[in-house]
Order: sequence, then structure tokens, then C-alpha cells
Amino acid sequence: MSGPQSQRVTVELLGKEHEFSCPPGQEHALVAAAQNLNDLVEQMKQRSSVRNDQKALLMAALHLSHELLEVKSQQAEQEQQHDSLIDKLSQHLSI
Repeated sequence: MSGPQSQRVTVELLGKEHEFSCPPGQEHALVAAAQNLNDLVEQMKQRSSVRNDQKALLMAALHLSHELLEVKSQQAEQEQQHDSLIDKLSQHLSI
């Protein structure tokens, strides 16, 4: 992702600063994503007996991956419903 058009952004993750490259104009999104991840790691620590940052980070990653898969599944289902409705409308209009 680095290149002449990339911006360097420093974010804090698990209490440590890390520098990442991101496309121009996406700096705020990267900072927000880092804050969201930090918040989720903290929630994982509070909801479970896990106190280890690395294990809490893995749990947060699994949680985010699960949410992403759920959203993709819902999106695919909605696309199928839209396609079905479009087919019905097309059939009705061609009569």
C-alpha cells in the first residue's frame, strides 16, 4: 500500500504507536479503525477472563471477521431478493 501517493499515519494500538501507509484522504478512517479495534480489544478483556493483549486482539479479530461474514451473507441475500424483484417487475412489464 505504500507508494508516492500514500500518506504515513501514526496510530496507537494496544498502548503502542504504529505507523502505517494509507491513501490520501483516508487518514481519518485509519485512525477511526484503530480506535475501534482498541475499543473492541478492551471489551474482550472486560467480557472475558482474558487479560493478555495478544489473546484479546485475536478474539477481537475473530469477532470482526465473524461480523464481516455476517454482513456479506446478508448482502448476498438482499442482492438475491433484489434480483428476484427485478425479474418479477420485468415479467410484469413485458406482458
